Amino acid sequence: MAPSTSSSSLVMISVVAVLLLLFPVAPALSRSAQAVLAACKTVGGGSTYFDVQFCEEAISSVAGSGADLDYQVFGGLAVGLLADNATNTKAKIDLLLRGGVKLKAEGDAAVARCLVSCQSLYGGILDGGHACTAAVKARKLGEAIAILEKAAAAAKECEDGFGKNNVASLLSPEDDDAFKLAKLGVALLKN
Repeated sequence: MAPSTSSSSLVMISVVAVLLLLFPVAPALSRSAQAVLAACKTVGGGSTYFDVQFCEEAISSVAGSGADLDYQVFGGLAVGLLADNATNTKAKIDLLLRGGVKLKAEGDAAVARCLVSCQSLYGGILDGGHACTAAVKARKLGEAIAILEKAAAAAKECEDGFGKNNVASLLSPEDDDAFKLAKLGVALLKN
């Protein structure tokens, strides 16, 4: 008696399932993804400022598939991400100062003072970003690292200002990202 069609199908499915268990199909990482992961494991594995996941997500969000991906290129990408962060944060501060913060209570006045301070600090990060990009392109890595360290300090100063004034920060995620991106850039450019 010939096997039924459903029995043949069952046997075929079983064979395929066994083969998949024996030889799992895993998507291969692209060359650029491998380079990003390797760099992030190197600089983020022992960092107290950011982790491998933050590095990988940040750099992968802007890394192309070029063959010339190296630490300096990744450092330049981190500088670009920091500039984007600073631009968006400065715009958020401007919006908050124009209409989002009411100066009715002492707490509101303290928040406004913090925002004005942060506005200046982020303006400095933006100004430094142009110089940092130029320094990376010219391979003046010591100069670029110094600019990035100032940017990290500015983001920390912005966040600390809210705490010193005993008010809740309106910029915690932005300050955290700016600090981590600056430190990521430093770590990448030092390798």
